[in-house]
Amino acid sequence: RILNNTKDAKSLLELGLGHGYTTNIFSKNFTNHIVLDGSKAIIENFKQKYPDCKAKIVETYFENFQTDEKFDLIVMGFILEHVDNPILILKHFSKFLSPNGKMYIAVPNSEVLNRRLGHAAGLLLDIQELSENDFILGHQRYYSVKTLTADIKEAGYFIQSIEGIYLKPFTTPQMISLNLEKKIINALCEVGISYPELSCGILAEIKVKK
Repeated sequence: RILNNTKDAKSLLELGLGHGYTTNIFSKNFTNHIVLDGSKAIIENFKQKYPDCKAKIVETYFENFQTDEKFDLIVMGFILEHVDNPILILKHFSKFLSPNGKMYIAVPNSEVLNRRLGHAAGLLLDIQELSENDFILGHQRYYSVKTLTADIKEAGYFIQSIEGIYLKPFTTPQMISLNLEKKIINALCEVGISYPELSCGILAEIKVKK
């Protein structure tokens, strides 16, 4: 959906390689594509997995990155839940957006439907609680539509649109055990777009206030 909404964008600054899937796709659609990541091991793994990727990868901590370039598009895919100060990161990268540039932010949602159900059933006492696996992954926080909106506004942006990523009614092991058909999984993704407050992730399109 990001690619569909940014057809005129030529330059992209992407924060974090993650599994590398989106980076490899983005690299085929932008003439200038820079990716930032602080882990040498992740960078080397990405280069081995995608040797033909044309993106320029810079090893740096996000807070330390500096450039004179301006970008049509900045993407932070599941980054803000990992950093010490998400508002500082948002403010820092606002200066790298071109005058009409857009930023896309994706974060995990603490109020996803399966956590709401777990909380209502008494299985999850605190809906904001981080699991042991969250700590292993380096998560420092969850977001909700309300808290993400608050951080975006405090950092000096306004929201153009907000949507959900994957409507998830049950836990991951439960979803796997259901062995759902691909068309059902696709439907959960499609329906989730309209329900960010219930979806597994929240995707916000934002611009700097002028």
